[in-house]
Amino acid sequence: MISVSKKISWEVAKKSFLSLIIFLLFVGSYIFYKIKIVPVISPGLHQGLKKYIGTIFIICVALIVQMITGAILGWYKENVTAKTRTKLDDKLIPILRRTLNVIIWIIALLIILPLYGVNISALIAALGVGSLAIALAAQDTIANIIAGFLIMIDTPFTIGDKIKIPSGEIVKVLDIGVRRSKFLSEDKAIIIVPNLDLSKSKIINYTYGKERK
Repeated sequence: MISVSKKISWEVAKKSFLSLIIFLLFVGSYIFYKIKIVPVISPGLHQGLKKYIGTIFIICVALIVQMITGAILGWYKENVTAKTRTKLDDKLIPILRRTLNVIIWIIALLIILPLYGVNISALIAALGVGSLAIALAAQDTIANIIAGFLIMIDTPFTIGDKIKIPSGEIVKVLDIGVRRSKFLSEDKAIIIVPNLDLSKSKIINYTYGKERK
């Protein structure tokens, strides 16, 4: 556990080094501004500059958070997903990375806008309604993605296993996808099954049985 945490810390430090340098330069510039510039400028000008300083600060923090999450996901992809037989986690990592980046910058934007006098209450309400509408429209897709992730964690079967799927057919596992999984039947037909159906039904794994003998 200690070695793993050290590797993660080193990857995070390497990937976020540039953002940390920018942040430290900003902090140093702000200290210089407070000590040397604020005493010689008018209070009105100072109030006007505060929103721009706040904007730069929020952007720096968002960049650092983005780099840190990217470093953690990058480490996971290189050291964990590369050792698994399923390609599901390889497909999920880029989706998760993009989703986290969108969330980070949406939060940063919602923090920045009030600095310029923008009322974000209506915007937050619109985002909430829009997110709910998207979730309802894509609930089957979301359910299949979550089911695929749970299959990856529980590993009731892996690529190459011989199993019996809910339809009763005996197949060989070809691929565990983000939304659907692919199987090869005994008559050499490709069968594609939604992950949600697999997670809700009984799966008989003949390969596990042979390995336990």
